[in-house]
Amino acid sequence: MVYDAIIIGAGHNGLTCAGYLAQKGKSVLVLERRDVVGGAALTSEFSPGFKNSEFSYVVSLLDPSVIKDLELAKYGLQIKQRDGASMTFGSHGCLWLPSKLEKSYEQIARHSKKDADNYLKLDEILEGVCKIFRPLARNAPFDVGASLFSQIGNAVNTGWILGNAEPEMRTHVAELITKSVGNYLDQWFETDILKGTLAYSGSVGNFVSPNHPSTAYVLLHHVFGQVNGKTGAWGHAHGGMGSITQALAKSAQASGVTIKTDAEVAGALLNENKIDGVRLATGEEYRSKVVIANCHPNILFGNIIKYDELPEDFCRRIKGYRSESGSFRINLALSDLPKFPQLKAFDVSSEILLNGSNNIAPSIPYIEKAYQDALEFGWSKEPVIEFCIPSLIDDSLAPTGAHVMSLFCQHFRRYLPNSMSWADEKDRAADLIIDTVEKYSPGFQKLIVGKQINSPLDIEEKLNMVGGDIFHGALHLDQLYSMRPVAGAGNYRMPISGLYLGGSGAHPGGGVSGLPGKNCANAVLQDM
Repeated sequence: MVYDAIIIGAGHNGLTCAGYLAQKGKSVLVLERRDVVGGAALTSEFSPGFKNSEFSYVVSLLDPSVIKDLELAKYGLQIKQRDGASMTFGSHGCLWLPSKLEKSYEQIARHSKKDADNYLKLDEILEGVCKIFRPLARNAPFDVGASLFSQIGNAVNTGWILGNAEPEMRTHVAELITKSVGNYLDQWFETDILKGTLAYSGSVGNFVSPNHPSTAYVLLHHVFGQVNGKTGAWGHAHGGMGSITQALAKSAQASGVTIKTDAEVAGALLNENKIDGVRLATGEEYRSKVVIANCHPNILFGNIIKYDELPEDFCRRIKGYRSESGSFRINLALSDLPKFPQLKAFDVSSEILLNGSNNIAPSIPYIEKAYQDALEFGWSKEPVIEFCIPSLIDDSLAPTGAHVMSLFCQHFRRYLPNSMSWADEKDRAADLIIDTVEKYSPGFQKLIVGKQINSPLDIEEKLNMVGGDIFHGALHLDQLYSMRPVAGAGNYRMPISGLYLGGSGAHPGGGVSGLPGKNCANAVLQDM
């Protein structure tokens, strides 16, 4: 059988792409290397009675159009919004930002009335900028390497979106995609812990200094999402992130998609400059009219398709594609809810205060030191930590009275110095992270009854995310929009006829949005 499309990888983008193609009557085969679908959006039981999202862990970027078009609610998806936006801990106190803007204003005003006023102004600006970025994210970028005539629709659409924005808003866009998050926030605020709270979003999965140009974009990337219509809100998928990909898989299969697991694609069937299908590691071959890769760009090019099979300029560019996020991921099974003495300052229950994102990132200098430590020693001596306790709003994840905690930590190099290896150092790094939380929650370690630890090496090996990069490549200005993954291949069409890239290495980048998969499906359908 010759399929209309073969998709490499059953992560959320691959399943999204498959669903859209199948809805248009196309025959689709999805091939997944692992024994389970989901990619990084996966729920696993990591200790008896305790389950949690293993890699990605919160929801905001999942596009409402994907949820609606693929009927994900029909297939079991429920997203629960959190009452608390964030709680940031520091040695001199903490800062709580509730989900309601007016309540956040009150909390910031306890530190600085000026900062509280500016926070409202910045929130309005980010809302306006997001109204520009959302339609850009939902459409294919124009290809800088192709003729304007051949992609007049994309070029006109981009121009229309930007042209209809207020001139002042375009100025804010230019700032956010070029400035460092440190410099940008210093212009707005004077309170260290507020700047640390917001700068954390510019450091998530981004192994650079907070003073590195374009890190302000990563802040924006994390606020243009929505939960149940609320901009910038984050929530939890009931049952963990795996419920998203399970719903996507069921939706795709209901439309006729075939999904095969334990099916690692090891090679491409090339006929001069056209792809005719793929070859598995077992030697099996499958043929199709087009092949869509949901995998990392450096797995597609270099592993599945060899460098000497690529055009010279493209080969040079893709070899230089940067991919390392400096991320370390832990799940903990806890016998009880941890106690944080600093929370006594609030007349609100701990269950509410802790049900958002809880950060140990009290200032921009703290984040900078974490980065510099990692450059010198391989990982931060005082790591930047975000922890969530999703069992506070989803009691299906842990036994009654017990909890699960997700910890996402920066900065931890994929390649360690001085011949160190993650096989030897993983537990020591995890202990350091747990010790850091213990400083703010005495007795925390005694509550731990189970662990799941994923170092940058584990992330790379389990998910084929080169460099342990959770975004399939750095979200820097030269790897965004028409430059993602590289110049000349920014509109999902790769330089081999019939080959497309529809994973997070394509526009608009990483995060569980489904948009690279949806946009890629539209490009394929347009070409068909």
